[in-house]
Amino acid sequence: MSPSTARRNRLLRPYSRMQVGIAVLLVLLLLVVGKLFWIQGLDPSGRAEAAAAQRTLVESIPAVRGEITDSRGAVLARTLQRYDITVDQTAVTSVDVPSTDGSTQTVTPTQAVYKIADALGMSDTDVKKALDGDKTFNYVARGVTPEQYNKLRELNLPYIYGQPTFQRSYPNGSLGGSVVGFLGGDSQALGGIEQTQDSALRGTDGERRFEISGDGVRIPVAPQEQKAAQNGSDVQLSLDSDVQFFAEQAVRERAKALKAEWGTAVVMDVKTGKVLALADTSSVDPNAPGEAKAEDLGVRAVTQSVEPGSTEKIATLAGALDRGIVTPSTQITVPSYLQIGSEKITDAFDHPAQNRTVAGIIGDSMNTGTVIMGSKMDKQTRHDNLANFGVGQATGIELPGESTGILAPADQWDARQEYTVLFGQGVSQTPLRTASIFQAVANKGRQIEPRIVNSVTAADGTVSTPQSPEPKQVLSESAAQDTLDVMENVVTQGGAKEAAVPGYRVGGKTGTAEAPSDSGGYDGYTTSFVGVAPMEDPQYLVAVTMQRPQGDVHTVGVTSTFSTIMSQVLHHYNVAPSTTEGPKFDMQVPENIKRDVTPENALEQTWPEPSRDESQG
Repeated sequence: MSPSTARRNRLLRPYSRMQVGIAVLLVLLLLVVGKLFWIQGLDPSGRAEAAAAQRTLVESIPAVRGEITDSRGAVLARTLQRYDITVDQTAVTSVDVPSTDGSTQTVTPTQAVYKIADALGMSDTDVKKALDGDKTFNYVARGVTPEQYNKLRELNLPYIYGQPTFQRSYPNGSLGGSVVGFLGGDSQALGGIEQTQDSALRGTDGERRFEISGDGVRIPVAPQEQKAAQNGSDVQLSLDSDVQFFAEQAVRERAKALKAEWGTAVVMDVKTGKVLALADTSSVDPNAPGEAKAEDLGVRAVTQSVEPGSTEKIATLAGALDRGIVTPSTQITVPSYLQIGSEKITDAFDHPAQNRTVAGIIGDSMNTGTVIMGSKMDKQTRHDNLANFGVGQATGIELPGESTGILAPADQWDARQEYTVLFGQGVSQTPLRTASIFQAVANKGRQIEPRIVNSVTAADGTVSTPQSPEPKQVLSESAAQDTLDVMENVVTQGGAKEAAVPGYRVGGKTGTAEAPSDSGGYDGYTTSFVGVAPMEDPQYLVAVTMQRPQGDVHTVGVTSTFSTIMSQVLHHYNVAPSTTEGPKFDMQVPENIKRDVTPENALEQTWPEPSRDESQG
C-alpha cells in the first residue's frame, strides 16, 4: 500500500464510525416508532383496557332475597335493610361539620368517638378501637338498622361510610323453623325451603363500576357504570301457620307426657295433597341456627324412616279389597295364633279362636287375621301392593333430606318378613309416606304426592305455580270407599275410640311397631295414628307419630292427640258437622267357627268369593 493510500484510509475511518453510529440510531428510532405505532395504532383498546382495569373498582350491589310466606300470606322469612359501617382510619382527624343553625363546628376524633357510640349504641372503647390505626378500610359495626344509620349520617363525618347490606329475619322463630330453613354466616342456604328454593329466592346481584385514583379515592368526574340487581322471588307455601302452631303444641304436649324421643304431626289436604303442617316436637330457630341440635335441623316426618306398624294394615286391606279377595263383612276364622313353619305370629291381646269379620280384624288390629287375609295375595303381589302406594320411594316433597324408607325385593324377604310386611314390620317409611297412603284411600283411590310450595312470585310480579304431581289411581273407588268404611269402624267400634271428634264422622288406624336400636335388635316402640274427616266427604288428614314413648305399650298411643289436632283443623276451616251416620259392621260372629282351622293350617282356609253387591258394601 502506497503512503498516499494509507493516509486516505486514515482520513476515512472517522466517517465510517459516524455512519455506523447513525445507522444504529436510525434502527433504534425505527424500533421506538414501531412500538408507538403498535401501541397507538394497532392495539389501542388492549392497552387502554388494561390501564382502565388497574384504576377501576367493582362494587357488588346485593339482590334482596325473596320472602317466604304461608298459605295466607303471613311472612315466615323476610329480608331487612341493614348497613355495614366502615371508616378510613388514615382520614380520622379534627373536621369542621355543619350545625343545624347553619354554622360549623369542629369535631375532634375524641368527640367523634362519643357521637358515633351514641348513634350506634356501642361502647366508646369499641368505637375508639375501630377508628384508631392506619387502615384505609376498617369495619366499625355491621348490620346496623336504617334508624341507626340515619343518626350516623347526621354527624356528617367525612371518614365514616355506610354500605347497604341485608339481614334475614324469621318473625315466627322456631314455629315451622325446620320447614322454613335458615342461612349460614356467608348467606349460604341451609335446610328447609331456604335450601330447596334457593335459586328462586336469592335473585341475581348487580354491580357498580367506577374509577379510582392512585391513592384509592374515587374520581368524581369519571364515568360510572351500574348493572341493577335482580331481586329474588317470593315463595308461598301451602303451610298454614295457625295449623302449624296448634299441631306443634299438641304433639309436644303428648311427647312431654310420654317422655318420647321425638314426635311429629302431618296435616294434609286430602283433595290436593297439599301439606298444611309439618310439626315436630323440637325444631331449629332460623334466627339462631347455631343453638339448635343437629337432629332438629331437618323435618322428621320427611327425614326419619320408621316401621309403620299396624297403620300398614290399611294398605293390605285396600289391596285385598281391590283384588276382590274380601269385603268388610267377609268372615275369617282366626286362631289364637299362627304357626308358619318355625315362625309364630300373635296378636297384642290374648283370645281364643274366633270368627271375625274383616272389619273386626282391622278394628281390633289383629296381626293374625291380617296375615290370613293378606296371604291370599302371593308374595310378589304383596310387594307390588306396597310399592303401588309408594312405599320404598320418596314422595318428592320440596324439602331436603327425604328418606325413601326400605322395601326389600320380595325374593329377598325371609320366612317371617314375607308375612310381617302385611302388618307393617320388616318395612320402613317416613310418617309423610304413611300419610300419603291414607290420602290415596280418602281421595277415592287417587294418590297425589304431597307438596308444600304453592307459588313463586318474581320481583316483577309474575306468578308461577309449580306443576302438581299427576294423580295416580292406586285402587278402585269402590275399594277405597270400603277401606274408608272399615277405618270409620275402627273409631266407632274398634280400638281407637279416643280418636273421635265430637260432631264429625272420623276414620283412621292405629299403629305400634318396635323401634330398631342403634346397637342391634329393638329398643322401645313407635306409636302412631293416621285418620281423615269428615268421612262422608274426607277433606283433611292428620298423621301423628311418636318415637320411643315411655310406658306400657297399651297406654302410649296418640289417638287423643289426633283428635285434638283434627278438631282444631275442622273448626279452623269451618267444615260443617256431619249430619249422616256411618256404616256399622259386626266385629265378631260367634256362630259357625271352623273347628278344623288350626294355628298351623289357618292360611289354607277359604271363604266364599265376595258377590258384587257385597263387595260394594
